[in-house]
Amino acid sequence: MRYEGLSADLLDWYDAHARVMPWRVGPAARKAGERPDPYRVWLSEVMLQQTTVAAVRDYFHRFAARWPTVAALAAAEDGDVMGEWAGLGYYARARNLLKCARVVALDHGGRFPNTRDALLRLPGIGPYTASAIAAIAFDEPATVVDGNVERVIARLFDIETPLPAAKPDLTALAERLTPQIRPGDYAQAVMDLGATVCTPTSPACGICPWIAACKARAAGTQTDLPRKTPKKPKPTRLGIAYLARRQDGAWLLERRPDTGLLGGMLGWPGSDWSDAPAEAPPIAADWRDPGVEVRHTFTHFHLRLALRVAEIPNGARPARGAFLPRQDFRPSDLPTVMRKAFDLALGAFPLE
Repeated sequence: MRYEGLSADLLDWYDAHARVMPWRVGPAARKAGERPDPYRVWLSEVMLQQTTVAAVRDYFHRFAARWPTVAALAAAEDGDVMGEWAGLGYYARARNLLKCARVVALDHGGRFPNTRDALLRLPGIGPYTASAIAAIAFDEPATVVDGNVERVIARLFDIETPLPAAKPDLTALAERLTPQIRPGDYAQAVMDLGATVCTPTSPACGICPWIAACKARAAGTQTDLPRKTPKKPKPTRLGIAYLARRQDGAWLLERRPDTGLLGGMLGWPGSDWSDAPAEAPPIAADWRDPGVEVRHTFTHFHLRLALRVAEIPNGARPARGAFLPRQDFRPSDLPTVMRKAFDLALGAFPLE
């Protein structure tokens, strides 16, 4: 297989069909001499982990407008960053985002290291993200392999080994294709190919620049690949969330511990999440059950969250959490599962 020829064909395709991204410097602009901003590349790559481009665009615009440089982000309040991140999920990413920004600002003079190895030493940057930043921002010929790339390579070489066992072989094959010239554009090109042409279902093989070389297309196996080892069923955990509104309109909230699920996020006080959670009201009150529950799925388990609602007299002191004045409360600052609880509580038992 002519690896250099395949890479050149893909770059030609990318020059004509590159997706327009708010964080991307397109091929025409790159040719004219414009360079990607490592900060924007890093920010986008962290946001895109486990998330779609469509879900990330608005978040990226807000972050880049509010904190246009890594120094500005490093100086931000933790709560402000967590609030802007709310709804995007995988909240450890937001905590690591702040840690990384502060290390870059304090230890690197506000400039990202320009090699994959140095980037790997920053908080929250793993092998994929380091490769993506090194390639896209600094044109290091680092091999970038995400889910889209795995799918493209598995089909191009007709790899029958199921994921995740196939990852090392797919990475080695992807490395052979990574060119020394324009590696940043190539990394984005192969991701674009997987996102727009070599899609999970109904791949558009007829317009693929690699159709002639694709072994899966020749074997008729393209829609079957990549194969995946069946996942174990997710367990279901139960919990209780307590939504209390004071007579003056303030809401009782607590910030979760920095470590663990939803770490550092605002949320409703509640019980543990387990097979048999015990009632754990954060304040003495006439708690009522509105008869609805939140259903939410995390990476490793499903959650069913029972709700309790109560009106609290002014002056009452909670055992946990603190009352947030009505004018400072924004449901959009809550993580998705907590916002679901708020919406259901208002709908099933209006507190206004």
